[in-house]
Amino acid sequence: MFRTEINIPSSPKKIDLSTPILSIGSCFSDCIGNRFKDNKFQALANPFGTVYNPISIFKLLAYSLNKEYPAEDTYISTGNLQANYDFHSSFSSVDKDAVAEGVKSSIDKTHSQLLKCKWLIITFGTSFIYRRKDNHEIVANCHKVPSKHFTKELLSQAEMIQEFSVLLKKLQKINPALNIILTVSPVRHIKDTLEQNSVSKSILRTLCHELSTSNQNIHYFPSYEIMMDDLRDYRFYKGDMIHPTEVAEDYIWGKFADTYFTSDTQQFLKKWSKLRRAIHHRPFNLESEEHQKFIHETINKLNQLSQQIDLTTEIEGLKKQIAKHHD
Repeated sequence: MFRTEINIPSSPKKIDLSTPILSIGSCFSDCIGNRFKDNKFQALANPFGTVYNPISIFKLLAYSLNKEYPAEDTYISTGNLQANYDFHSSFSSVDKDAVAEGVKSSIDKTHSQLLKCKWLIITFGTSFIYRRKDNHEIVANCHKVPSKHFTKELLSQAEMIQEFSVLLKKLQKINPALNIILTVSPVRHIKDTLEQNSVSKSILRTLCHELSTSNQNIHYFPSYEIMMDDLRDYRFYKGDMIHPTEVAEDYIWGKFADTYFTSDTQQFLKKWSKLRRAIHHRPFNLESEEHQKFIHETINKLNQLSQQIDLTTEIEGLKKQIAKHHD
């Protein structure tokens, strides 16, 4: 035995291409969410941008459930930009109205997805939070506001469970069939020091255990353990020694697919993976007869697969290459 591979039991509850999905949380949620989108799933990925701590994630989901928008005092001026403490810096703008419109749009979009969603995937990043000194509210993002305006705290499991319980009741009321997958991001927060990161991740892991073992519609996916105990090698990390490489992300995605996807969906992914490579293939000579023949063959394969999913954009993109060739 040369490694300790994690064997995950196949879930009796399955995901297919038509399953509405919402992914929210830390940057690892982007990784999973983007793969859903790239592979033509009905997924909304991280509509609020990266959010690391559980309380802020729960707060954003509560906003969306109630179609409630952030209070005026959550908006701040920082440098030349306007921002919102509950949202990622990608929402920031020189114009406060633009920030508010972006915030409103993301809440409305998430509200619609939650109503029809079959699977909600939440990725927790850290148990550390920053609390405003002026009103004691937890922020999702400090937006480079000086640290003197915040107190840094470590969330307790009891506090997180209490907040989640309130949210879960609301979720079950509007969407009783919803399944929730909890996972802990394998990205280490070394700014907290490795020792403190271990404490933080441990609290998140016990939170996931407590929640997933007390409700049959809540599941745990071990992305953290796959990275730490299965791959456990720096060749699977990017140059910053923190974030997983694409190879590692693909491996974790493969484990997720084996656990949750129907067999038909897994077969589709194999076909679609080859076709995606064909679509993105860039030959030395676009005008060559060989490449034009390759495009025609790829379009035919896409037409066959389009019976399962909408591939109009991809087919039209390739047809333009044929049109250019004939011009």
